Amino acid sequence: MNASDPVGAARQDAAVRDAIAAHRTRDGALLPMLHAIQDAIGYVPASAVAAVAEALNLSQADVHGVLSYYHHFRREVPARHRVALCRAEACLAAGGDALCEQAEATLGCKLGEQRGDGVLELEAVYCLGLCANAPSALVDGRPRARVDADALQRIAAECGVGDGGKAS
Repeated sequence: MNASDPVGAARQDAAVRDAIAAHRTRDGALLPMLHAIQDAIGYVPASAVAAVAEALNLSQADVHGVLSYYHHFRREVPARHRVALCRAEACLAAGGDALCEQAEATLGCKLGEQRGDGVLELEAVYCLGLCANAPSALVDGRPRARVDADALQRIAAECGVGDGGKAS
C-alpha cells in the first residue's frame, strides 16, 4: 500500500463536491459519481463515502457495497504504474502461470499487490482479447502481446523497476 497520498485533501474534497454536483440529479447517480471521483483523483477515498451517501440519501453501507463489489473502483492510492497480467484460459495455456511467477520476481511484488515503494502494482485481468498472441498484459492501460521474460525486463525498465525487483 502506498502510504503517501499525492492527492491533497483539498483536491479530494473538490473532486467529491464536483462529482456530487455533476451527478446528484441523474437517475442511477451512484456509479457515475464514483467514476467521476476516481477519474479526478485516481481512487475513491474513504472520506468520500459519507458525502456521496448523504448526497444520494443512501446509507454508507450501500456506497461501500458498490465500491467493494466492482473491482474497477480503487479505495487506495494507486501505484504510479499498473501491470495487469491476463489470467484467462488462452494466456494460461500459453505459459501464464510461469509468466506470473517471473513477473512477481522481476517486478518485486505479488499478484494482487502493490510494491511498498508505490512504484508499481501487479494485478490480474481476465481476457484482453489478445488470445492469439498470448500471454498478454496491460501496462499502464496499453496492451502487450506475447509477453515473455525479455518483455518483463523491458516493462520493469519502463516502470523504473530493476535489479531483482528493487526500485531503481
